Amino acid sequence: MLALLAQAKPPITIDPQSNGFKITDIGLLFSRVLNVALLVSAILVFAYLVLGGVEWITSGGDKGKTENARNKITAALVGLAIVAASYALMQVVAYFFGVDVFNIGATLPKGY
Repeated sequence: MLALLAQAKPPITIDPQSNGFKITDIGLLFSRVLNVALLVSAILVFAYLVLGGVEWITSGGDKGKTENARNKITAALVGLAIVAASYALMQVVAYFFGVDVFNIGATLPKGY
């Protein structure tokens, strides 16, 4: 009976292509997720900076509103520094370990 059960089950194979996955390389998936995360964070930092600037302009001289706007601008600049530092860190990792962290799979335009 044990031999009958062992023969009844076919071997399990996992093929990512047959399951509909487009990315089969974990490194490529990581680099694309990292690119999207950096892009989204940079856009959010810029939007927060613009929001702080608009609040500063529309504060009308009110000391509380001006202070709130200044705090938003300061937070946006700190966020920009964090995003820039993380990008620089990824570049250092890519240089020292020989890994292309920002492999996006597309041809980027080159400046002439």
